[in-house]
Amino acid sequence: MKILTYIVARDFGFAPNPFHGYCTLAACKPRVRSTAFVGDWVVGTGAKMDYGLAGHLVYAMKVDEVMDFDAYWDDPRFLCKRPLMNGSLKQLYGDNIYHQQDCHWVQSDSHHSLDTGQPNQANVSRDTSVNRLLVSRRFVYYGAAAPPVPKVFRPYQPTGEDLCCLRQGHRVLSHALATAFESWIDRCGQWGVQGMPLEFDAHTYIGRSR
Repeated sequence: MKILTYIVARDFGFAPNPFHGYCTLAACKPRVRSTAFVGDWVVGTGAKMDYGLAGHLVYAMKVDEVMDFDAYWDDPRFLCKRPLMNGSLKQLYGDNIYHQQDCHWVQSDSHHSLDTGQPNQANVSRDTSVNRLLVSRRFVYYGAAAPPVPKVFRPYQPTGEDLCCLRQGHRVLSHALATAFESWIDRCGQWGVQGMPLEFDAHTYIGRSR
């Protein structure tokens, strides 16, 4: 067990998507998606510039499943995570957006599409560069209610590792820190969605009908 930690630069409830009983990381962060395995923790902390939440815990998910995009697209559990651009904010930011057809990637109209609803090839290339996504049932998502990360993890002794990244990119932290973090989050006993995404309050409604 290890921790992969990074800064959540923009929090729309899309990457990660914490809704409908599962926290999923199915877009962005290809290096995290490529190196996290079942049993690992993925931790996202707050950004300083846009949110003023440096050192705060946006979310934490323990990886229960690793899937490819086609399996995710077809799984009945995750049909509710396909985006609906004229639906609620939770529906609009659905992350089940990729599948393959005739050996080509299809991107659904979504947060990662162009404003016209057409595929954004830059996002397609980046997201599908790793045909692998992460699924968690054991997670906590705080979003706009992100609490400070306990000082004991900044840094964590005796390893000297900091749970919070200081710049973009991700870091991989030790089993010792992962074990201590898991014990702390178990004691907290807060699971599931505890707050809404930071961008929901400032959202401009798209209302596309596709």
